[in-house]
Amino acid sequence: MNKLITAIKVKNLSFYYGKTKVLEAISMDIYQNQITAIIGPSGCGKSTFIKALNRMNELEEEIKVEGRVEFFSQNIYSRRVNLNRLRRQIGMVLPRPNLFPMSIYDNVAYGVKIIGWRPKQELDEIVESAIKAAGLWDEVKDKLHKSAFGLSSGQQQRLCIARALAVKPKVLLMDEPCSGLDPIATIKIEELIRNLRGELTIAIVTRNTQQAARVSDFTAFFGTDENRIGRLIEFGATAQIFNNAVDERTRDYVSGRFS
Repeated sequence: MNKLITAIKVKNLSFYYGKTKVLEAISMDIYQNQITAIIGPSGCGKSTFIKALNRMNELEEEIKVEGRVEFFSQNIYSRRVNLNRLRRQIGMVLPRPNLFPMSIYDNVAYGVKIIGWRPKQELDEIVESAIKAAGLWDEVKDKLHKSAFGLSSGQQQRLCIARALAVKPKVLLMDEPCSGLDPIATIKIEELIRNLRGELTIAIVTRNTQQAARVSDFTAFFGTDENRIGRLIEFGATAQIFNNAVDERTRDYVSGRFS
């Protein structure tokens, strides 16, 4: 087995919204070109944690961070960090499709155009490659210049993934990407995640423990303490977490005895 390389290292991360502490002393590694699932009951800080990995939380309200989050050894909370560049390198897919009111083509090209001008042929190739990588090309190739809102919810979510892939991120964060989707659309998203394995570093928040078992290489189980503050209970290879977890709370959760 090849030696694992850490893409994102979280060290003693505590996170506050205003004066409210949401996460306490989280430490874990997210490995390059592996899929890491983040599971746990509602209210344990899973979404807060994943947004902290590219500072998306700062778009919502006042925050405070203690500890470090390192992206290939660079502290992402350093004042010197270029946030636009960071969020291109560490992309985010939200629970609901967040498309722009424009064509399928323009949605995918949007981020690429912001980075800088590209010749039309090169832009066409980038858009096509991203849509193919998202497993959507055969479904939309004849309507690229029609409104993205004409797509089904599952197609819209895959288009959001294509848009994230178009700017060539190193890491893709996915916050419950199958939330609200029907089983067929969910299967397609899971197939897409598996197809991206080895090409991208992926971290996915999911409430569906079986989904975590199906798609991930590593799993982090989050819970809360007596003050309802999120904590990392256990982290390890997915097979270990689901078949031989060390902590009783983890065993109860993955077996469905606690949710």
